[in-house]
Amino acid sequence: MPSQPYLLVLYYSRHGHVAAMAEELANGAAATGIEVRLRTVPAVSTECEATAAAVPDSGDIYCSYQELADCAGLLLGSPTRFGNMAAALKYFLDGSAELWANGALIGKPAGVFTSTSSLHGGQESTLLSMLLPLLHHGMIISGIPYSESALHTTQRGGTPYGASHVEAAELSDAERQLCRAQGERLANLALRLHRSGEQP
Repeated sequence: MPSQPYLLVLYYSRHGHVAAMAEELANGAAATGIEVRLRTVPAVSTECEATAAAVPDSGDIYCSYQELADCAGLLLGSPTRFGNMAAALKYFLDGSAELWANGALIGKPAGVFTSTSSLHGGQESTLLSMLLPLLHHGMIISGIPYSESALHTTQRGGTPYGASHVEAAELSDAERQLCRAQGERLANLALRLHRSGEQP
């Protein structure tokens, strides 16, 4: 376990929208002074023998299970695929059974975020589906409270379950605000729990 706590922003992004959200979440978290690690996962291939390079050609590097185990908090992001998380992210989570068996993530705070191609494209069901494995891991779930004014005014993305975005355009001001707020909230929770020694 590293001596300095870090917040892991782990995501899969196909067209860059979720990656843009991850950057905003990371910016919000970094404002607290915590170290932030942006990580992604490789795409799932329809070819049985296809393998990805150990390091992607561009963007953030791939996450290891050790990085997941050692994080002080987790923000998990995925585009919506038929109201569910993308296969690439689910594949990575499906491989985390050893962390579940040894309780590596129990008591750590976590939140989720997503992007859809349309306003009613399944944002909330995707966010809820992403929470399920985190609950099985014993993580402490945190969303966005309605004290964040942008939840009352957003015309596109943004839910109490987690930050969201409608891909029709760039991130709106409200979407950016909610991403930063969620990042800061998760980072503060992670720092408080780490300093109190309440995490295993």
